[in-house]
Amino acid sequence: MLVVRKAAQTAARKHLCRPFSASHTHLQERKGLVLGVFEKDGEEEGVHLTEAAARFDQSLSGKLSELLKIAGPGLKKGKSRLFYGIHQDFPCVAVVGLGKDSEGVCEAEKWDSRKENIRQAVSAGCRTLQELEVGHVEVDDCGDAKSAAEGAVLGLFSYDELKSKKKTRVTSQLHGSADVDGWKKGVIYAEGQNLARFLMEAPANRITPTAFVNTIEEKLAPHAERVTVKKRSKAWMEEQQMGAFLSVARGSEEPPVFLELHYSGSAVSQQPPLLLVGKGITFDSGGISLKPSQSMDAMRADMGGAATVCASIVAAAALKLPVNIIGLAPLCENMPSGKATKPGDVVTAKNGKTIQVDNTDAEGRLILADALCYGHTFNPRAIVNVATLTGAMDVALGSAATGVFTNSDWLWEQLQQASVVTGDRVWRMPLFQHYTKQVTDSQLADLNNIGKYSRSGGACTAAAFLKEFVTAPHWAHLDIAGVMSNKDEVPYIRKGMSGRPTRTLVEFAARLAHSG
Repeated sequence: MLVVRKAAQTAARKHLCRPFSASHTHLQERKGLVLGVFEKDGEEEGVHLTEAAARFDQSLSGKLSELLKIAGPGLKKGKSRLFYGIHQDFPCVAVVGLGKDSEGVCEAEKWDSRKENIRQAVSAGCRTLQELEVGHVEVDDCGDAKSAAEGAVLGLFSYDELKSKKKTRVTSQLHGSADVDGWKKGVIYAEGQNLARFLMEAPANRITPTAFVNTIEEKLAPHAERVTVKKRSKAWMEEQQMGAFLSVARGSEEPPVFLELHYSGSAVSQQPPLLLVGKGITFDSGGISLKPSQSMDAMRADMGGAATVCASIVAAAALKLPVNIIGLAPLCENMPSGKATKPGDVVTAKNGKTIQVDNTDAEGRLILADALCYGHTFNPRAIVNVATLTGAMDVALGSAATGVFTNSDWLWEQLQQASVVTGDRVWRMPLFQHYTKQVTDSQLADLNNIGKYSRSGGACTAAAFLKEFVTAPHWAHLDIAGVMSNKDEVPYIRKGMSGRPTRTLVEFAARLAHSG
């Protein structure tokens, strides 16, 4: 009897897990379905169906539960199992493991495991169906429609614009849930991050400063009634006496652009704005202090700060957040040439401070210095600058978190709370006076653009340099060098440029808007 039962199970597995033959309708013309299951707590084996999965199972008179038992041991977190031909509307059904239903926020790591599990599982299911060339997928909300939408939209994205063979374009929608608003919000958050990923991944000859601006302008066009786009020229920069920014741009044939975005979402027009500033080096060769050729191609993403800042404003506009935001993105290339700034040159920033440029590859802090000075003229409520600033940050934190340097406990708490929701961690770093001395003891000028005595603490030294251009009481510098790219650290994002921490910036702005 046992032998017969095992044979039946094996036959069932083969039948239910085999792809359709060519005689079936092409899968891209049909729909796929992603359903979630939780692991049972304790020693009990098996799985616990989500509400949507339970309803689907009931419509099949318990067939899905039966097949899950036949198919083998319970589904582990982030794993998926495919079933074919069990429902006439869904030729392919991907059942995904969500981990334990009891999981939640880990206070020690400031991490919401439940939300992350949903993103990871939904992403895995959607990608599995995408590989089968299914063109439309309905997704179980798995108890959190926003996180499910983020998992679907982030997981399906890939940059293949320049490839002849492209991945199947898959559309997704919510299945079996009334939380349509949560789903729509998650889609907007994820599309914002995907915009940043697109800008960061594209080759530098495709995303020049001018092309970057044109892309953002196009994305903001549907929100023209709330957004003003100002494209500042080199002549304007000279009028503003942005000598630090111009010193970086002078080596390239590509003209620099200072992009200024004004999003007016608040009903109170005089509400002080949130100021977001992003480093926009569209390609960083290092200048005269030339980088090694190995991995230099990744420096097409050295405008990750500008990409995440601008993408977050696009998302804020799509969400119609009731808050005023100003985004600043100094955009240029850092290239060597006969006109390029040389090590030892002294330049003057917008606030009149002189800077000895001992390393032209420490250029991000120079363009941010002038942008921060200019940003103060708007009397902002808070200033957050974002930059792929230092390799030292990658060494310190790796891809686990964005390093945050701030002079404001309130601002730090707001950013940290936002990151718990998005799963895109931030970690507070020190702003010691020790590092200030490193940049203020210059032989020829007021400041030095690198640490004078030691290479140690490079991320802290860079933050100390930026602090010399900040007088606002609520300022934070986010060094995103360590989270710029993704290998497999974030399972619901494919290998490539990550677009982090776009969703955290959007969530931060949303919390600021609703806190008054």
